Amino acid sequence: MPSCILSVKITPVSWKKSVVAVSLGLAGIFSSQVVLAFNFDDVADQARTLSQQAYKAPTSQLPDSLTNLDYKHYSEIQFKSQDDLWRGDNLPFDISFFHQGMRYSVPVQINQIVNGKSEPLQYSPDQFDFGDNKISQSDLQKVNGYAGFRVNYALNGPNKQEMMVFLGASYFRAIGADQRYGSSGRGLAINTALSSGEEFPRFREFWIAKPQPDDPYLLIYALLDSPSATGAYRFVVRPGSDTLVDVREQLFLRHGISKIGIAPLTSMYLYSPSEPSSTVNYRPAIHDADGLSIESTQQDGSDAWLWRQLVNPERLNITDIDVPNLRGFGLMQRDHHFSDYQDLDARYDQRPSVWIQPTSNWGPGQVELVEIPTPDETNDNIVAYWRPKNAPQVGTPVNYEYRMIFTRDEQRLQNPDLAWVSQTRRSVGETLQDNLVRKADGSTAYIIDFMGPNLKDMSSDSGVTAEVKGDQNGDIVSNQVVRNPVTDGFRLILKVRPKDSSQPINLSAYIKDGTGHRLSETWSTVQEPDD
Repeated sequence: MPSCILSVKITPVSWKKSVVAVSLGLAGIFSSQVVLAFNFDDVADQARTLSQQAYKAPTSQLPDSLTNLDYKHYSEIQFKSQDDLWRGDNLPFDISFFHQGMRYSVPVQINQIVNGKSEPLQYSPDQFDFGDNKISQSDLQKVNGYAGFRVNYALNGPNKQEMMVFLGASYFRAIGADQRYGSSGRGLAINTALSSGEEFPRFREFWIAKPQPDDPYLLIYALLDSPSATGAYRFVVRPGSDTLVDVREQLFLRHGISKIGIAPLTSMYLYSPSEPSSTVNYRPAIHDADGLSIESTQQDGSDAWLWRQLVNPERLNITDIDVPNLRGFGLMQRDHHFSDYQDLDARYDQRPSVWIQPTSNWGPGQVELVEIPTPDETNDNIVAYWRPKNAPQVGTPVNYEYRMIFTRDEQRLQNPDLAWVSQTRRSVGETLQDNLVRKADGSTAYIIDFMGPNLKDMSSDSGVTAEVKGDQNGDIVSNQVVRNPVTDGFRLILKVRPKDSSQPINLSAYIKDGTGHRLSETWSTVQEPDD
């Protein structure tokens, strides 16, 4: 039988199907109500026209008193809740707004759609509480719009809370019930990790449709602009225990693009037990996501799942994973116990995974993972996106549709017939001597736990073994699979040595039964070279 280990290429630089069924899709939303006079086609027409014009970079008129704010002081500027859009209308959603300041120095035009008609929203400094910041009235008169907006909804109890944010370039984040913001989405990635420099498209205008009192969703349109491309976007937001965001986008190229990334996700990974901190820290892990998960369909119609453990590299890493039949991918936060992090402030245990599920045919391509070195947890250093094999062409619009799932219940997304990686721990490889003293043997050990419904009834004598692969720089010292009675799963203990310690090692493994039948997704990682 085929190994089902996906093709992975590492480029050193310098060197359940979703239980949330797609049948909840957009046709049901729009067939049950009068079609809006303003709709996606209006935004697409603007994007098409804009793509035929020369790009005009946005300019900022923001005074230094706002531009020079640090994060703490910018955060003190808060929109007054009594001025929230639709407040008092007994609607499921309210909208509040971000003031321009710090690096958010360019205004974004925001409109609301009422009875099918677009109405621009007007900024006023009277809508904001500036905290301890001393901003003069003359400086505030120079502000010409909002920086972005928040979506508020009663996720946890009767009172509304912030559950989605659009702020900065084409970035946005969302959460479900009992979650905190973690990984972010983006409208589009262009030339990420190229030496020529990355291009950051921005949402220059939004249209937010005023919902009906019984609507369980919010409809948002956006117009994207950049030197290389324009785009029309529609977001259908359904908050809940898992928050769902259905995205439709139509892109128009101004000129050819070296690298385009669809449905890009951005996250932070500093360290974890799979890559322990180099300094003493009471927190066992610091990350918004600890792995990239990919689901694809093999030629025989079977499911293939890949788990790529994230690393905080010494130098920029780019991993290209060929996926001819993509079912989904995401930056996942699989550990949700407080004990995994011990952080009372950041509460990384409450950060959701973000799963991308195509709802249209994306064709062949690859998932690209970019890992950037970071010294601390303030930087988003992880990016993942879809790269189509057939790049979009100038003059021909290209369409993508997908669902984003913000969840802490990752098991709902998994195939119950395949076990998943519940944790990875890295350690110094050891041997147990006759005197019971452990001695380092010069290898690196990976302790990988697999768990899932298909493993629960299997005993320690079920003949479970591992299929392990390493590249030419990896010397596989040993691998052993043992029953883990605590998790009702199996543990793989893998030892490896580099042939050249200055070069990385690419490793992958899955477990199988005595007949060779695959029991788990494929675990994958990159062992960083020694300094």
